Amino acid sequence: MTRIAELKNYLREKSSAGIALAFSGGVDSSFLLAVLKELCDEKPFPLQALNMRTVFQREDEIAEARRTALSCGVPLAEFTCDPLSLPQLRNNPADRCYWCKHHIFSVFKDHAEKNHLEVIMDGTNGDDLHVYRPGRKALRELGVVSPLAELGFTKAEIRQLAAERGLKCAKKPAMPCLATRFAYGTELTPERIRQVAQGEELLRKLLPADTDLRLRVQDRIARIEVSPEALETILRNRMAISAGLKKLGFEFITLDLEGFRSGCYDKKEE
Repeated sequence: MTRIAELKNYLREKSSAGIALAFSGGVDSSFLLAVLKELCDEKPFPLQALNMRTVFQREDEIAEARRTALSCGVPLAEFTCDPLSLPQLRNNPADRCYWCKHHIFSVFKDHAEKNHLEVIMDGTNGDDLHVYRPGRKALRELGVVSPLAELGFTKAEIRQLAAERGLKCAKKPAMPCLATRFAYGTELTPERIRQVAQGEELLRKLLPADTDLRLRVQDRIARIEVSPEALETILRNRMAISAGLKKLGFEFITLDLEGFRSGCYDKKEE
């Protein structure tokens, strides 16, 4: 049995009850949405994508999620919430992701119940099970199903299968929420979040679209993390980058010699 056949068999067992997919527009949820639509075309069932707009996402990510859902032909329900209104999140605790996901998926669950969609899914993949992801606890508590994780689909495997389906996001770098740019214990404000978003937008204009990039913030320092092949480009444009980031309010601009590291502030999963 192929991996796609295995996934489709899993999803078929859930589909008759109706599926609501938490959809960010990233490669994992886009791949899962495409497979669900293939099944829905074979035998129709209630299917809807759910997207939550917050200060932690860039506007272009939200727009891309809309385009992807439209191209797949799946209805998209959009919601807005302010995670910074939650007192548990304001100082960016190590379990921030738990509180944020619990809030967001509670909204999704309420919507799904009202629309007779009994199964809520998300795009957590197999690799996510081996790194620090406190948000998974919230998913378990709310009964969210993670097919890609349960079947052990890796990020590399998902990218390959997404490319085979012609999905434009197949090479898209991971885009975790903007709160991950701040050390735990740092006060999060809309202004600081926007500052990071604008800083990363400035950097991305200089780099290929599939470049792994993070602009980390430590007090008044902007610390640039990029993949090794992008270091030369950053150094070649260092004066323009420095001027641009200082204009946004950063005082010191640094380049991390260790390069891009996903979850550099995270502790090891227990």
